[in-house]
Amino acid sequence: MENDLNQTNKPVLDRVKSVDFFRGFTMFLLMGESTGLYKHIGEINSSIMQFISIHLDHHPWHGLYFWDLIQPFFMFIVGVAIPFSVASRLKKGQSNRELTKHAIQRSIILFLCGWAIYCIDAGRIVYRFQNVLCQLGVAYLLAYLIRNKSVSFQIGFTIVLLLVTDLAYRFFLVAGFNQPWEPYHNLGAWVNNKIEGVDRTSRWATINAIPTTAHTVWGVLCGQLLMSKKSAKRKIWSMAIAGLICLLVGYAIDFSNITPIIKRIATSSFVLVSGGWTILAFCFCYWLIDIKKIFVKGSSFFVIVGMNCIFIYLFFSIGGAEFLRNICVPFTKALFECGGHLTFKIMTDIVVWVFLWYICYWLYQKKVFIKI
Repeated sequence: MENDLNQTNKPVLDRVKSVDFFRGFTMFLLMGESTGLYKHIGEINSSIMQFISIHLDHHPWHGLYFWDLIQPFFMFIVGVAIPFSVASRLKKGQSNRELTKHAIQRSIILFLCGWAIYCIDAGRIVYRFQNVLCQLGVAYLLAYLIRNKSVSFQIGFTIVLLLVTDLAYRFFLVAGFNQPWEPYHNLGAWVNNKIEGVDRTSRWATINAIPTTAHTVWGVLCGQLLMSKKSAKRKIWSMAIAGLICLLVGYAIDFSNITPIIKRIATSSFVLVSGGWTILAFCFCYWLIDIKKIFVKGSSFFVIVGMNCIFIYLFFSIGGAEFLRNICVPFTKALFECGGHLTFKIMTDIVVWVFLWYICYWLYQKKVFIKI
């Protein structure tokens, strides 16, 4: 193992397989959610399946389920890819001005696409900006702009974001919205109401983009680490230690009742804990795929999804999954309804999931990569 870990002594400029895998795996799970499968398996009369279903949904408020890590996964891996993307564009002869212009354009497009999903779903213009694309539009640009700063500056920047947000929630003085950790009665709810022009809106806070920028910045730092001349062993230990520190600090803040873990308003403890799990998960993937060369072929199943992740996210978010369902229902009903209505629903979900993956596979085979 020592030899395996020390084999990487040169800067890594080529694609790191675990980055593509991690991005694709995250989007594959989001594809599954769009089919409705996770809710339907919760209807199975099995404590195990119900437990799985619970963890494939967001925690209602104070606490953490597995599904609460999916957005941090995605925002983090976008950050990891930034140093590789910048290096590739510089190698092609693009100037820093061109790079910055592209980053600004991409940020705006991500934000507008996220906003458009809400408008399409509502059938009218609405002002909601809480989904991952809107949040990423902000985080991506901030992470890009500070990517050349020192490691201490980037870490300090994320700590400032967490502290400022935490203090803003605590000391917000507007009556009715000065209960920082109560749903609908906090700063995030007040901002939502002002933006949307209503008296009460979602528990999800638009200003989550501020603290969760930390996930993307931490991703940039991990990407820069992977591209460095450090040995693979040093890279793995650096990520593992960083992840453990985030976990220890985040859980300590929560357990000591300083700041509760609440994803829906992205509290500092949530950002730290979810960031810690994310870094550790990616570190494991890097060790497994890029160092030990285990699951390299199997990872291609998910890499295919990751190569067109933004496209497929937009596709199923604006009704693509429902469109496929309408096509599949007559056939899955004929084949599976004899096993019961729940079996029919679950099998339909699985077939739709397969079709979503196949769309990514078809694009991959045709070498069509839709990028922003």
